[in-house]
Amino acid sequence: MAMDWDKLRIFYAVARAGSLTGAAKELDLSQSVISRHISGLEDALGVSLFRRHARGLILTEQGEILFQTAEEISQKLIHAEDNINDTRALPEGPLKITVSEFIGCTWLVPRIARFRQKHPKIQLSILMDDEFLDLKMKEADAAIRLEAGEDTDLIQKHLTTIQFHICASKDYLNEYGTPQTLAELEEHYLVGYTKKGNRPFDDPNWFLDEAGVAPKTKHKILRMNSIYAIEQAVLTGGGIAALPLYMIEENKNLQIIFPEIKPPPIDMYFVYSDEHQNSKRTELFLQFLLKNVENTSF
Repeated sequence: MAMDWDKLRIFYAVARAGSLTGAAKELDLSQSVISRHISGLEDALGVSLFRRHARGLILTEQGEILFQTAEEISQKLIHAEDNINDTRALPEGPLKITVSEFIGCTWLVPRIARFRQKHPKIQLSILMDDEFLDLKMKEADAAIRLEAGEDTDLIQKHLTTIQFHICASKDYLNEYGTPQTLAELEEHYLVGYTKKGNRPFDDPNWFLDEAGVAPKTKHKILRMNSIYAIEQAVLTGGGIAALPLYMIEENKNLQIIFPEIKPPPIDMYFVYSDEHQNSKRTELFLQFLLKNVENTSF
């Protein structure tokens, strides 16, 4: 039997909505028309696709099988539409990028105007999230990540390596003096992270640990969960902290202390699924990142 695509489209809408009412709103059809199409599809297949319950419609076992097929067809149609759009001479359309708050606020966003000016028809969205969004489930089109993932189905382009340094503002050092040894940090105001985990390196307070900061100095430690906030605290004389080299070099009022002491560097990657490897939008954004990485001291 040849499948009636119009009936399949209506079935898919009902299955996703869980009711005839919801599907009617989505498709702009009357409930009676939708009900007639579903009955016709059930008659053609010789099975029941839904059963009623108090809150709407539930798929039967046979309905689940058909829904999975309809879902696959829908995804392929979406991918086909994306590919068709990407073949246009002038790139346009949506591009959703996910990036951690750390690199997004302090490096990407201050530069993003250049990309928008050059490609005004690309509808750019940036999601700040320290968690990895699922690119294969289209939670985002691409990601800027601070570690290599293990998913071999994703394409990962290495962008650069980020190095952190211990630093303070020149105003702070003029007022409180420049420590000559790590042990002297006990006598200074320090700025660290609120907790371990979900940060771009194993121990976000590594310089405090290396300094052997004792409990007696804890009242001098200001802890925050945003590297942008930490930068602002340091710039306004709030104390000594560890910041990325590019943030230090972009502000003449910041000075590196103990340049020889630093944690392992952090690798930054641009990541996207294989369905976007021929995307003009994705390629243009990657080239934008590479150019700006080249012009940044990491």
